[in-house]
Amino acid sequence: MPTSPQQPAPPLPEPLRVPVADSHTHLDMQEPSVGEAVAAAASVGVTTLVQVGCDLERSRWAAETAAEFPSVHAAVALHPNEAPRVGDRAALDAALAEIEKLAALPEVLAVGETGLDYFRTGEEGVEAQQHSFRAHIAIAKRLGRALVIHDRDAHDDVLRILDEEGAPERTVFHCYSGDAEMARHCAARGWFMSFAGNVTFKNAQPLRDALAVAPAELVLVETDAPFLTPVPYRGRPNAPYLVPVTLRAMAETKGMSEDALAEHVAANTARAFGY
Repeated sequence: MPTSPQQPAPPLPEPLRVPVADSHTHLDMQEPSVGEAVAAAASVGVTTLVQVGCDLERSRWAAETAAEFPSVHAAVALHPNEAPRVGDRAALDAALAEIEKLAALPEVLAVGETGLDYFRTGEEGVEAQQHSFRAHIAIAKRLGRALVIHDRDAHDDVLRILDEEGAPERTVFHCYSGDAEMARHCAARGWFMSFAGNVTFKNAQPLRDALAVAPAELVLVETDAPFLTPVPYRGRPNAPYLVPVTLRAMAETKGMSEDALAEHVAANTARAFGY
């Protein structure tokens, strides 16, 4: 049976007047070359990209790419779903030691995405995930890097472990997925909340409620490309150049002008990642 062709890439949106950053993308999983992706993003006012690694190989690639492209910064980590797959505790600790070496490189500004994901990993993987998360927190603090958190179906344990270990000074909840109450909790601790294209989905009112109460000084925008393409392009490939679509929807939710939110997002991202 023939496969259906991939949906075409969405068109370029109207450029932002105030340039911003895509705080979380996976260029290694996207069709265009890095140069093409960077150029397309820059053409619509997305002038900085944070390339995020999810395992050792992809983290090495992120560091190498950031070293080559001045507008790209790297984050390195073992994704929580990756932690149980590495092997026994000795193998996991060896992989974490390699992540720490990468995180020390000047082009790497963050440790992530780490955290907990109970959606895809069953009970048997929880211990490895939590051990890995605690180790990443320690690495971020030792090296003075931002911490980028992946949190899926694990809010209570993520918040508990952050409190037990002590969160790094700069902590980012990537693809924020909590409710308004959790947004207030994060805001009280000065943690950044990064919103992706799913904030535009019809069934995402709890996310919009969280965005509405999140302080503008702690809000970031991301694509998580090639995933989570914003409406009206849901189901088509996502890319950093689509940040303006999500940012405009976010500004409407917050009752702010596009330019005012973009100014906050630009300053917040630079502060969160230290560039």
